[in-house]
Amino acid sequence: MATFYDQISANKRNSVLLALFVVLLLGLLGLTIGWAVTGDPRAAIPSTGIAIAVGLIAALFSYYGGDSLVLSISGAKEINAQDAPQLFNVVSEMATAANVPMPRVYVIDDSAPNAFATGRDPTHASVAITTGLLEKLDREELQGVMAHELSHVRNFDIRFSLMVGVLVGSIALLADFFLRFTFWGGGRRSRSSNDSGGGGLQIVVFVVAIVLAILAPIMARLVQMAVSRQREYLADASGVELTRNPVGLERALAKITLDTEPLEVANRATQHLYFENPIKAATGESTNLFSTHPAALDRINRLRQLSGQPAVTRPDQVLDPRLAAAALGAAGTPSLPPAPPGWNRPS
Repeated sequence: MATFYDQISANKRNSVLLALFVVLLLGLLGLTIGWAVTGDPRAAIPSTGIAIAVGLIAALFSYYGGDSLVLSISGAKEINAQDAPQLFNVVSEMATAANVPMPRVYVIDDSAPNAFATGRDPTHASVAITTGLLEKLDREELQGVMAHELSHVRNFDIRFSLMVGVLVGSIALLADFFLRFTFWGGGRRSRSSNDSGGGGLQIVVFVVAIVLAILAPIMARLVQMAVSRQREYLADASGVELTRNPVGLERALAKITLDTEPLEVANRATQHLYFENPIKAATGESTNLFSTHPAALDRINRLRQLSGQPAVTRPDQVLDPRLAAAALGAAGTPSLPPAPPGWNRPS
């Protein structure tokens, strides 16, 4: 049976490999564009360095100001312990368990249940929680969500995700610049100047550069989504390490994914930060390639695997004790009879 330590090691390794792929893709795009424009592979070396440097510089600027921008866009308001005593108590418990400083606590006035963590390191971290999360989750479930978010802080996931996100944006900008340059005739002038010799290879490289400029942003976006999904798995496993109780996190995942109310302040630029994807339709079904989060059902069953529990087929089975018993029955334990008419599933 897999342990959360196994999941942590595997996800860290896979995430680093994916991030390196994004950097290599950025460098390859700079190399092919420089070669295609100049016709000289040696002259393409500086363009490769410039492409990587621009992405890293942009990441550096975002590193110092990105958290304030995200909190402002999300409409988050900082609160103190007197405003929400139970929330501060839970955050303090999980910060102590994670061995990180107490983060600043923000509340988003929105009835959709969700939360996220941000900041460049544990010393400069913040957590933001919607009012809907506070109203719809009990203390055990809130503890599971906060353990997940403070795992992001402890594991430096926010910094990692920010760096990869900016590099992906740099790839898209560089590709767009080259395609516009080509559209306005830059490539034709460059090719005509080499017709006297060696121009055939440059034309081939130019075609490769155009294809790469079209595909690279798509490939980079896929990598970004894969990195985000790997980080969510890691934070789930780390959250179990902090609480020693996967049940609260399982139930929180089920309640949040079954809540169909949209989070108004979320957008595609910030959706990857949240505990659960805030702008998709609520579903526990399989994840597509462009999703920022793994399917909730997959996350729940991974948590159940860590505690030796049988898998469920629907998220609501972890909320309904009779459905959970039926799942155990399918694994070899006698199941309970059907729920009586009028039984209400907890929300």
